[in-house]
Amino acid sequence: MLIIKVRPDETVDQAIKRYKRKHRDVKTMQQLRKRKHFTKPSEERREEMIKAKFKQSKSNAAG
Repeated sequence: MLIIKVRPDETVDQAIKRYKRKHRDVKTMQQLRKRKHFTKPSEERREEMIKAKFKQSKSNAAG
């Protein structure tokens, strides 16, 4: 659970912004989505390879 203490000189909007940033940095939602269903290790490797090929082809096309 994330705990954000509101500082005396801080507005609520700033505290919410800090909470959202901390929430994103901890990657809570990504973990929840990933754990929603089991993925075989071979499928994970395959997805990583596909992403790597896409990134590489994208950088080759740009440069």
